[in-house]
Amino acid sequence: MPHSNQPIYSAGAKLEDASAAMILLHGRGAPAEDILSLSTHFDYPHVAFFAPQADSYTWYPNRFIFPVEQNEPHLSSALALISGLIQKIEASGIPSEKIFVGGFSQGACLASEYVIRNPKRYGGLLVFSGGYIGTLNAKREPSGDLSGTPAFIGCSDVDPHIPLQRVQETVSLLKEMGAQVTDKIYSGMAHTINADEISLARAMVEQSL
Repeated sequence: MPHSNQPIYSAGAKLEDASAAMILLHGRGAPAEDILSLSTHFDYPHVAFFAPQADSYTWYPNRFIFPVEQNEPHLSSALALISGLIQKIEASGIPSEKIFVGGFSQGACLASEYVIRNPKRYGGLLVFSGGYIGTLNAKREPSGDLSGTPAFIGCSDVDPHIPLQRVQETVSLLKEMGAQVTDKIYSGMAHTINADEISLARAMVEQSL
């Protein structure tokens, strides 16, 4: 599996001392340390942060709106890596209600896909410029219950990598699955994370903690 032996970087509290955890997933072509720097904005005591590194800096080879099978086996390997990390966190005594999953761009798509495929109550889902994985214009039925999981989704209305349609479809699906969604579309924003998104995400995390 492509991502099975990749390093996982960490920050914040040690897992054995933590009462909450956040998994941060980097974008295409970026090192894990880049997304891990986001942890400075969520610098609450007793939170352990983890940022796995994708093989060749890429979670899956094609665009996230390609047919799912065209991103295999990389996608399944990436989802398995997150599953293993969550199992490790839960085994340390932290419940899923105190585990946050988030990312930027390709990592945000992966975070969305993981939570939708593995529905339960999480501490929160943070989607910075992303949406679930799969072709456009194919209705995806809700499967499972997110039990009030808070979710934040922010994106530009003209993002060159993330179609607005998919952001809207992701918001709708998460709501159908019982998530409490806060979404914000920014006019003309570049493919980036802005200060307002961080502020909204911080408020969500604080409430969950």
